[in-house]
Amino acid sequence: MAIEQTQTLPAPVLEAALTAFTQKLPPLMGQTIDTASYAPKVAGQNTLQQTAQNQALGLGSLTGAGAGTGAGSINSYMSPYQQQVMDASLSEFDRNAAMQQTGLRDQSIQSGAYGGARQGIMQMEQQRGSNMDRAALNAQLLNQGFGQAQQARAGDLQAQQGLGTYQAQLGQGYQGFEQAKLDAGTLAAREAEYEPYTRLGLIGQQLAQIQPGAFASTNIGYQSSAAPASPMASFLGGAAGAGGALGKMGIFG
Repeated sequence: MAIEQTQTLPAPVLEAALTAFTQKLPPLMGQTIDTASYAPKVAGQNTLQQTAQNQALGLGSLTGAGAGTGAGSINSYMSPYQQQVMDASLSEFDRNAAMQQTGLRDQSIQSGAYGGARQGIMQMEQQRGSNMDRAALNAQLLNQGFGQAQQARAGDLQAQQGLGTYQAQLGQGYQGFEQAKLDAGTLAAREAEYEPYTRLGLIGQQLAQIQPGAFASTNIGYQSSAAPASPMASFLGGAAGAGGALGKMGIFG
């Protein structure tokens, strides 16, 4: 007895698209995605940032009051002419002190007390007061120079901090630009790695939107003897079953 099998097939143009689509899937199923190709990367510090950081570390050295004599110390901001000013001021003081001693001696001579105990005491007191005044003048000049050096150093420190801030901000801008390039490269590598899946996914969406019956179908009949069933007949029977299942899923019209 002859057995007749009926199989509903899609239009040839749709069948070719589905065949090409399904042939692309098995190789992708066993393919490993290389995640290392689009691993995130962080832009490193540039020269501007490193320079600003090193300068900031250097600003913390020699911060004591007059500590050391190296660059950045209070001593390095002292005026090179300060000693000359001090020498001239003290020399003028000594000249005035000598004149006072001469005046005191002249007064003692005129009063007839020169060489006496009273004159000696007055001269010693005058000399002691002069020495104290000279020491006070010397300390005042040193303190004045030190204060000026402190102000100069503070101004320089503020300028260096401002420059460091500007360099850091500029460096951050460059770093942000480099980071954007790395991010763009990472995104491009990821898109390239997923391109086959993305492409097939888009094609699959288009095929899935095709409504059943949108394309004409062709019915093909197969006849075979009752027995024995040949391997070809078994294959055609399996194909018919698969076609019926796909038809129920709405893939074929």
